Amino acid sequence: MQPQNDGPDPNPGKDRFPRPSWPVTPCHTLARHRSHSTRAKRSHPFSSRAHAHKFPQSPNRARTEQTITSVSFPEQPNATRWTRFCPKYRVWGTRGRVFCLSGPWAQVADKHGRILLICVPVARAARTGRLLRSCEAVKDLPSRTVNRESFRKDILHHLKYTVGKTPSHASVYDWRLSLSFALRDQIVEPWMAATRKTWQEDHKRVFYLSMEYLIGRILEDAAINLGLKEIAEGALRDLGQDFDIVAHDEPDAALGNGGLGRLAACYMESMATVGCPGYGYGIRYEHGLFRQRFETGRQVETPEDWLIQRHPFEFERPEASYTVRFKGALHDRGGRTIWDPAETVIATAYDMPVVGWQGRWANTLRLWGAKPTNLFDLERFNRGDYTAAAAPETLARTITRVLYPDDTTLQGKELRLKQEYLLTSASIKDILRRYLEAHDDLSELHKHVSIQMNDTHPSLAGPELIRLLMDRHGMAFEPAMKISQEVLGYTNHTLLPEALERWSTWLMGTVLPRHMQLIERIDRAHARAYPIRSSSVGIVRNNEVHMGELAFIMAHRVNGVSALHTELVKTQLFPELHRLHPDRVVNQTNGVTPRRWLKLANPGLSGLITETIGTGWEGDLDRLEELVPHVEDKSFRDAFGAVKRANKVRASNWMMQRCGIEADPDAIFDVQVKRFHEYKRQLLNVFETIAQWHEIKKNPEGDFVPRVKIFGGKSAPGYAVAKEIVHLINDVGRIVNNDPDMRGRLKVVFPANYNVTMAERLIPAADLSEQISTAGKEASGTGNMKLSLNGALTIGTLDGANVEIRERVGAENFFLFGMNAEEVIQRRKNVSHAREAIENSQALKDVLQMIAEGRFSPDQPDRYHGLVDRTWNSDYFLVTSDFPDYQRAQAEVDKAFADRDRWVRMAAINTAKMGFFSSDRAIRGYMEDIWDARSAL
Repeated sequence: MQPQNDGPDPNPGKDRFPRPSWPVTPCHTLARHRSHSTRAKRSHPFSSRAHAHKFPQSPNRARTEQTITSVSFPEQPNATRWTRFCPKYRVWGTRGRVFCLSGPWAQVADKHGRILLICVPVARAARTGRLLRSCEAVKDLPSRTVNRESFRKDILHHLKYTVGKTPSHASVYDWRLSLSFALRDQIVEPWMAATRKTWQEDHKRVFYLSMEYLIGRILEDAAINLGLKEIAEGALRDLGQDFDIVAHDEPDAALGNGGLGRLAACYMESMATVGCPGYGYGIRYEHGLFRQRFETGRQVETPEDWLIQRHPFEFERPEASYTVRFKGALHDRGGRTIWDPAETVIATAYDMPVVGWQGRWANTLRLWGAKPTNLFDLERFNRGDYTAAAAPETLARTITRVLYPDDTTLQGKELRLKQEYLLTSASIKDILRRYLEAHDDLSELHKHVSIQMNDTHPSLAGPELIRLLMDRHGMAFEPAMKISQEVLGYTNHTLLPEALERWSTWLMGTVLPRHMQLIERIDRAHARAYPIRSSSVGIVRNNEVHMGELAFIMAHRVNGVSALHTELVKTQLFPELHRLHPDRVVNQTNGVTPRRWLKLANPGLSGLITETIGTGWEGDLDRLEELVPHVEDKSFRDAFGAVKRANKVRASNWMMQRCGIEADPDAIFDVQVKRFHEYKRQLLNVFETIAQWHEIKKNPEGDFVPRVKIFGGKSAPGYAVAKEIVHLINDVGRIVNNDPDMRGRLKVVFPANYNVTMAERLIPAADLSEQISTAGKEASGTGNMKLSLNGALTIGTLDGANVEIRERVGAENFFLFGMNAEEVIQRRKNVSHAREAIENSQALKDVLQMIAEGRFSPDQPDRYHGLVDRTWNSDYFLVTSDFPDYQRAQAEVDKAFADRDRWVRMAAINTAKMGFFSSDRAIRGYMEDIWDARSAL
């Protein structure tokens, strides 16, 4: 394996440079070339003995002495600034940049490629010879000043030289690429500076492993974080283009599905904002989860071809590639286990910079693609066997084609396991490669590296790290396991058994035989260390590998994602492991980035906040508390209400254009947007919608508060029950929206293919946030935070982060209903709870009867008989038990909304009290309590 470039490397060349043709000037005479004004502002960077400058010893390196023997410096009128990239010695330089640091020379050129300066060090760095990474920290150049005119030129430059178009022939797509490349140029500077500073100062680095990164669109978010949005808008306007049209041409990156992926995206942005040296690792899915569309109300899945167009924020790293093994056999050779794989693929890297607020720091999101070890079988091709010739490429790329392949088949299970191993294997190898470029002692890995497993999908990171330490570095099992536990952390995101993942021992042993061997050894080692552990705790039991237990045992810290969830992790999910490791489980309540979910998504409200309390809240969301006194000011409430209505008008126009449904902006916009699952109880919402429709039908002249029920989300392709609920909502919407008795008092809107961009449209317009999961099932949620932050009131159960939101906004500003987690457990003990609840609620009985009669499916009256039967006879998620109290809470919503001033006051309080739920706060908590990392800013 060749050494890999670490992020953005300004050191691509390997050729030695000849001596300059012009006369060489001793470095101590360089001050003569500075302008008078510059001399007054800065002291000379070299001492009187500049030609014999000594440098302090770097950690883990031998002392190195560098002598600058000569510097060439042709006369340049603009040579007045520090060089940005300076290896192992200080150089008074130019506005130019170093474009090669390899070999014994460092060469600086201006933007036209003209050589301005060459420095010659006598000695090179002691260990790796990579001068850049062993350099002494010096003051960085301030970034080139960007104004409207210079940015306009940058866009035109990329339109001509990168895209290959002229303005008169450029499409919106061409303009979007050119704008993206111009913004990317601005991101690269802090990206390179962050990479360099991390190496120079030897900061501890955090590596975040996640199967999902729901990053959405990048262009506008980057422009806002760089402070360049207004400049970009003006530059495009000068070129006859509209920023919104150009930016909205960008497709959402299809790298995630729900809250897990969106949380990972928020955390990556916040790590950059707070200056945490971090790297994200994921998979570069070619087709994402799927693109959702509806055919006669049914969900239909089609490929999400987001990569069919060029991805301008991506840097392909073909030099960063690792062999990933599957299947095969194990052999003993001189006491060492040798894994002889039957299948191999090559994991190749694609990097995306993630820039933080104000562009002060940028981290790397590295995504893995899969390629075959042998791209093409020419012999078979020439024989006419074209399918077989291309088979290796097809099989390899299958691993990274889609997120969460359907695992209802054995082939699907194997593919998903291969996906998870590709992520962990390539990432762990990359992490060790980075570490060993700067350090020798693997026993000190935990001092410089922290690896966070985002849910159970990357749980193979523990066995893989042990395997590499043993099989590649000759370490014994016990120290390898100790090192692995010291660096690994595990975030649990769910209490659902199916989400914790269990693989059959046969499948694990077939696909990853070495890892099955190591997992069994980890299990035995833990059992020996804790002989009092219960038999129900084992990683391997009942012919299954329990990945949740594996992640818990291999991590030095396990965290829940809300206060309630963390307690349930201790008492319900891992009670025996918590008893054995009482200090291991900690809480880190989730958060969301205010840059994306307030400043970008809701410019009207963010503008009002800035006008009211000033700037700076974007990087310190606790400052929203300063809004509380202004809530009593009627002019502020009027402005707050006006912003909300303007957002609702925009959303209403969009829904008319997208769905053909006219939504009254003065109605309650009642929003439930999240992935479909029974525990999230979209079924409860649609039952209440049917009940409301029935009430209006019974009394068409009655006085009802108008409502627009807005749904959004996808069901997993193999989740038949969730897909049935999707179908029911669409069927109900078709009947309700075409009923003349409704007269705008009730609408149902369900736009297909919910994603980040759609969320940015709907969340700022929401009046009511539906957070109605069965208590004890939602780990935290982040949609509840985004909606409350944007002034939506919550109707919800005491579940996940709802509990903490209610504590902060006040019980009077939260519509609570339903059982708590303990009451849910007790209720389930009554096997006839569903039938009793239905018999005690005439409204619910009517709802189920109408569904069973085919009222909403006249073309197939028995379509929902299975759903109705399950509701009557089992109802595991207690929809029926919570339905009456849910109806009561909805009546309270109607009453509160009728008093407009009261509603706006409650909404404004919600926004003002949401400072705690910033992902910046969450990341600082991880850094302090789990990663033991420090900010590099």
